[in-house]
Amino acid sequence: MVAIADQEWQIPPVPERSGDGIVTRRRFIGVGAGAFVAAILAACGTTSTTPTTGSAASSAPAASAAPTAVSGASSAPSAAASAAPTTAPSGKKGGEFHGAWPYPVPPEGHFNSINGIPKRILSDGLYRDILEMPLGMLYWQESKYTQLLATDWKFDGDNFRVTLRKGVKWSDGKDFGPQDVITTFTLLRLLRQPVWNFIDEVKADGDSGVVFHMNKPSSVVERYVIRENMRSDATFGEWSKKVQDIFTSGKTTDSNEFKQLNQDFQQFRPKEMITTGPFKIDASSLTNAQVTLTKVPTSWVADKVAFDKVVIYNGETPDITPVVLARDVDYATHGFPPATEEAFKGLGLRIVRPPTYSGAALIINFDKLGPVFGDKKVRQALAYAINRPQNAQVTYGESGGKINYMAGIADTLVPQWLSADDVKKLNTYPYDTKKAEQLLTEAGWKKGSDGSWTTKDGTKVGDYEVVCAAEYADHSASAQDVADQLTKFGIKTAVRTINFAQVDTDVWKGNFQLAIRTWGSSTQPHPQFSYDQGFLYYNAGRAANAGGKGMNFPLKQTTDTVGDVDLEQLTIQSGQGTDAAAQKAAVTKIALAFNELLPMYPLYERFGNNPVLDNGSKLRVVGWPKDDDVILKNSAYADSFVTMKLLDGSLKPA
Repeated sequence: MVAIADQEWQIPPVPERSGDGIVTRRRFIGVGAGAFVAAILAACGTTSTTPTTGSAASSAPAASAAPTAVSGASSAPSAAASAAPTTAPSGKKGGEFHGAWPYPVPPEGHFNSINGIPKRILSDGLYRDILEMPLGMLYWQESKYTQLLATDWKFDGDNFRVTLRKGVKWSDGKDFGPQDVITTFTLLRLLRQPVWNFIDEVKADGDSGVVFHMNKPSSVVERYVIRENMRSDATFGEWSKKVQDIFTSGKTTDSNEFKQLNQDFQQFRPKEMITTGPFKIDASSLTNAQVTLTKVPTSWVADKVAFDKVVIYNGETPDITPVVLARDVDYATHGFPPATEEAFKGLGLRIVRPPTYSGAALIINFDKLGPVFGDKKVRQALAYAINRPQNAQVTYGESGGKINYMAGIADTLVPQWLSADDVKKLNTYPYDTKKAEQLLTEAGWKKGSDGSWTTKDGTKVGDYEVVCAAEYADHSASAQDVADQLTKFGIKTAVRTINFAQVDTDVWKGNFQLAIRTWGSSTQPHPQFSYDQGFLYYNAGRAANAGGKGMNFPLKQTTDTVGDVDLEQLTIQSGQGTDAAAQKAAVTKIALAFNELLPMYPLYERFGNNPVLDNGSKLRVVGWPKDDDVILKNSAYADSFVTMKLLDGSLKPA
């Protein structure tokens, strides 16, 4: 029997850091952002004391309370035991916590919360964890889990065994148990989710145990299982049985029956979200502007959570900015332009900069533009032609991190998984337009007298569109800068903005030429998850859920650095086994392949510029962690410090 604590990989430390239409979007992001926030500031007339904060990147450990004591559920053998809980700050119970997150409203928005289905209400962000709780949450820097719906888990040969917390009830009064877990993972199988690359069966083990059989033991199964949000069998059980019946009958994911059930299930619309967390959605409060999450008094963690309500303001950056400036939001994770961040500081709002281990990437539709960009030498030329540090600065200012390695994972992860000699093999693709022109010329391209390019077969290059979310100020800024740079280089490119809820669907269906999407993984620490994002998430296999091919980047390739590769299998292998050395070998191979093939272009690594209301007028919340608290090394979007501090009672009404 192998306990979790025997696993050898761990989370690396975060390094010290320093400092609807295109015209409308650019006006907000650029000069107009300053005018916009200035108008809001004038209307608010608010003044407050600027808080004194320490270094945001300090590595000094800080105590972090947890809902329950952590025992042996750690991914790293060297991780120290979690510090004793700090004394909770003074504060009363009751009151409201105000957050912000975009969600679609009915009838477009819905409560079918299974991963892979678009337009879910509050099922894709940090507040989900106080609704449909996961089995556990991770302190990234310490590599230690806090136990939520599970109290123990371990590897046992080819099995991963989980012991569930007893006495947990759903908000409808039913008991939480193994069948809820089985239903959750069965429906993830229906939506072709990657956990099923590593497991082939989930079954109950008594009245409080679940056994996941692994087709090959893998350390990433822990993360896939423990961090998954649990769904109610009362809501989804009928569909789970249909999935099980298909596989029991000998059918596979390639069968017509499976494909039809996949499409039918994506149209399923539950009446409500049944929760195990301390809150549930008050459907009567659901509007375009905001929604209220009300306390579930029967939740197992209700007594520890200090707030009676959580109010979530709806919208993306342009919608949320004035609400933050009016001091009506306690915490927001939106990608705010540098000018807006300065306005926040002027009001005395604290800015925290948690890492995301990810950022924006330029992706290509190879189904449409394969004849142009199919040659890796051409893609490498574009990497030299795009000034990534400029793109980072334009998009995020102080929170835009430069990418050095172009390896498909965060720079902080690279030296943890690749040897020093292998790191030296990575091409950093510094900004060099002469080098870009040289590579294109070698590929047979020609540059005309007007500065535009043609391919070796005479195809004119350009008149392309970069698709991005209209409401994402960061993606819009990044897209415009990339388009401007490519146009200047001789590849005429414009930006087309669409509703944020539609972007993934259009990409999966192949309704794009170029697009700004995400590289890396802001929710999972192991490199396997980042490569799933880089090679599979927007590609043909996963895009089949939407009936399309996505990027349609060929996954079987021949490389100069590592020979012939099957990138889908390499992605899976990078997480297989419990031998850290074997995993590092697979990660090294896929990192070198990514660096050479460039299936997408990581533009910057994003650090949060998240406003916190911790002083002055309208103060609602106390107990915020200090800047040197280790919990601020957690990713901004997974195992959020806000969610964890709400659950352990550290955040309280002022």
